[in-house]
Amino acid sequence: MVYRLFILVILLTLLAACGGAPATVTPTSAPDALTENPAPTSAPGATPASTVATFPVTIEHKYGSTTIPAAPQRVIALGYTDQDPILALGVRPIAVRYWFGDATRTAWPWQEAAFGDVRPQVLNMPFGQLNIETIAALNPDLIIAVSAGITEEEYNTLSQIAPTLAQSDAYVDFGVPWQEQTRVIGQALGRSEQAEALISSIEARFAELRQQYPQFAGATAVIASPANEGQFFFSGTQHERMRFLTSLGFVLPAELDQIASTSFFGSISGERLDLFDTDVLIWTVTPEQRAVIEANPLFQQLRATQEGRVIWLDSTGDAESDLVGPALVYSSVLSLPLVFEELVPQLAAAVDGDPTTQAAQR
Repeated sequence: MVYRLFILVILLTLLAACGGAPATVTPTSAPDALTENPAPTSAPGATPASTVATFPVTIEHKYGSTTIPAAPQRVIALGYTDQDPILALGVRPIAVRYWFGDATRTAWPWQEAAFGDVRPQVLNMPFGQLNIETIAALNPDLIIAVSAGITEEEYNTLSQIAPTLAQSDAYVDFGVPWQEQTRVIGQALGRSEQAEALISSIEARFAELRQQYPQFAGATAVIASPANEGQFFFSGTQHERMRFLTSLGFVLPAELDQIASTSFFGSISGERLDLFDTDVLIWTVTPEQRAVIEANPLFQQLRATQEGRVIWLDSTGDAESDLVGPALVYSSVLSLPLVFEELVPQLAAAVDGDPTTQAAQR
């Protein structure tokens, strides 16, 4: 129980972040009609939603294997970010998991086009507190929990309701890469070809940006947030936010990588803030937390601070005009285009070698 409560604190403080502006992203196919009269969302030339693989489909995962007998029609996105690849693959989930920000929000801006006029039920179920009765009442025929961090006991219970897709045991909980998440969900929905096309498109954009910004290669970077008792969290290499940076060529300093070890996060004491003195230092904070950090003498002594290489991302998840942080947290085939557009120029400003060029100062 203590471990699960600790992970809940990590999810709320380390993962929630925001900043930037909305972007329009079109799914690769029109969403299935899971509710009456859905609004069309497919783009010209999109892959037809009827292009699906032959069922049944069996998928291996952390707790064994799941067989999906037929093309799903009532899909629940129980993972915190699973709705994005589901939507991108042309299916509207009937319910999604609330994570952070506005509790009444049914869709982030990068999801709006895919949902159209149809809105899912929002499952406000804190980590470790699944409401099984509510899930069962939705009568799903597939429960996707790739990014949910469910236990084996929870998996067994959910599997009595509908075929349930858990995370892979090849990664730490909450550490499944966006490529694998998209790929396995594509298999579950019978849309592997569409999934591979989405993955290839995003990976091609990463390659373009690495070529455009060769100065990113080998530059050090940290994504951090305040923790309790004067400590600070940071994203490990198995966390999606850090994976975004490493995919551009950045590296996590070796000492921090050793601290995080096999976890998707790590923490340091306030006295070791010098470990965050990197080529780019990204903070995910509330306005109040930012004020405290900026007043910290150790923070003021960092070269990253003095040379304007600090990027601030708001962590409230409420500001409609500040969305790059949430999009980075989701790090999905739907949200990554927004991150490319908004965060990459800030990274370039931070590592350009000119102290007079300030990174984002929102």
